[in-house]
Amino acid sequence: MKVTKQQAQANRARIVETASTLFRERGYDGVGVADLMAAAGFTHGGFYKHFGSKTDLMAEAAACGLARSADAAMSGGPADFMSYYISREHRDNPGSGCTMAALCADAARQPESVKAAFAAGIEHQLSAPARQEQAPGDNESDEARARRIVLMAQAVGAVVLSRSCPDDSPLADEILEVCRAHVLARLPTERPA
Repeated sequence: MKVTKQQAQANRARIVETASTLFRERGYDGVGVADLMAAAGFTHGGFYKHFGSKTDLMAEAAACGLARSADAAMSGGPADFMSYYISREHRDNPGSGCTMAALCADAARQPESVKAAFAAGIEHQLSAPARQEQAPGDNESDEARARRIVLMAQAVGAVVLSRSCPDDSPLADEILEVCRAHVLARLPTERPA
């Protein structure tokens, strides 16, 4: 039976979504093509109908996960987002969490296409608040962008450091608590309406 173009696109999206979750849970080297395709409900042989290589899928899955992270960051207020992001709940669920916190270290060792997907996703997330807050024609200040870079790096770093500790380690919780308090204290105040 021939697969329609629409079904082929849906199958590809399912593979990308599955890969995005599995890569966040296990890292890029912890997921083989056969396991990934089985988890998505397809045969190993079908992989190359959709992707030229595992690296191609890694880049696409990274872009997908990073876009979701950016959407989540913009869905609520900054304080609510950071309170969740730098939490034990987020720390303990990498498969449903942030792609940056789960895979930045892995991405640093991958081909340029994966690094480019990360750079684009990070840039998108950094510039999203500026697009929302600025009036047309306004330019973002270097200070505002620098503040967002520092807050992002601290939030991602807090989760990564906490994950590197044993689950029952008091240090894992201390890292989250200290960094969450620091980030929340430095969030910009709401602009007047």
